[in-house]
Amino acid sequence: MPNLTKLGLMATAAGFLAASPALALDLEFYFPVAVGGAAADTIEALTSEYAAAHPELNISAIYAGSYNDASAKAITAAHGGNPPQISVLLSTDTYTLIDEDLIVPFDDYVTAEEAESWIGGFYPAFMLNGQSEGKTWGIPFQRSTPVMYWNKEAFAAAGLDPEHAPANWEELVSISQTLTTRDDNGNVTQWGLRIPSAGFPYWLFQGLAIPNGGILADATGTHTSFDDPAVIEAAQFLYDLANVHGVMAPGAIEWGATPKAFFEGETAIMWTTTGNLVNVTNNAPFDFGVAMLPANVSRGAPTGGGNFYLFKESSDAQKEAAVDFVQWITAPAQSARWTMATGYVAPRAETWELPAMQAYVQEVPGALVARDQLEFAKAELSTFQNSQITKIFNDALASVLAGQTDATTAMTEAQAKADAILADYR
Repeated sequence: MPNLTKLGLMATAAGFLAASPALALDLEFYFPVAVGGAAADTIEALTSEYAAAHPELNISAIYAGSYNDASAKAITAAHGGNPPQISVLLSTDTYTLIDEDLIVPFDDYVTAEEAESWIGGFYPAFMLNGQSEGKTWGIPFQRSTPVMYWNKEAFAAAGLDPEHAPANWEELVSISQTLTTRDDNGNVTQWGLRIPSAGFPYWLFQGLAIPNGGILADATGTHTSFDDPAVIEAAQFLYDLANVHGVMAPGAIEWGATPKAFFEGETAIMWTTTGNLVNVTNNAPFDFGVAMLPANVSRGAPTGGGNFYLFKESSDAQKEAAVDFVQWITAPAQSARWTMATGYVAPRAETWELPAMQAYVQEVPGALVARDQLEFAKAELSTFQNSQITKIFNDALASVLAGQTDATTAMTEAQAKADAILADYR
């Protein structure tokens, strides 16, 4: 594969191939890494283990960069006639991959019993971004929700209860105001709160919109609700956190720099993915807590992360082998290892019942937060022409946060642009 870095997972017994190379079946999958931690090493170890038990396969895991990089490379390879058999891509890529006729549903390659026991065993919230028109196009794997991390030492230093995180918007403002500190010249030395607005702007924004009763898109992928009053109010609140309440830096806040800012005491509270849990556990030089996102009219958060997709242009034998691999790697034993290595949410309830997982959550109780938040979670923004639609929304939100456009105008104009694109899909 040109321009892709193989992880060195060519995992077929050399003697077997030498004896009967024609029997070997090639299987490739693309894999992105979007957070810190041991994600790539864990995929390498899991794939090697599976390959050792299946010497009839040449199986390669190909690290393809970020989510966006992996999606672009997989789609380009598919259009060029050389697709991977499976890929872990964003769950929000579902409608795009269907629209471009690049994937097939997993239902076609499992029995009715497997459909019930395997596909039916994933948390329903995670299936919202993988099922459409009664078919399962994406299998949850690298899945997450955003959560709130707080520095317990900073809370104690500010005279706050270090065991109590903000539970609602009112507390988010008041507690963050207490945590925001300034020097004698009025310069901020510690922000109370950091919600990234550059990198995945719409995703963390949904952590405000959903608890406020705002849903950005419907389940068909053909309608958005950017001009919903609940969405507009959430956009105004995000602006106000920096520009009225003074608890957050104004303007765009970078996704990738946020954990480092938390570690270095630049912010006392941060919002980021639960997929950063291992990174935070290993690198925070202070005691920290993990909590669900604050409620307003209700609890709520978007799901996020990546699904396995089954690409169309491969042989039936390759598809069947790919499905078998996906079934294996999402099974409890492997899923538990993945969760403990990365912090991503094990997407099946049975995984959490394993003794190893129960011991893990005793040591890292924050791992339960995102799982428990699934009760209140909604789908991540996903539509047909998804890259265009999310760009429209992200640009509108950026305009609001920069103070260039008021929230009502920005969201109303964004809705009109989205309508113009999605009209053909209705």
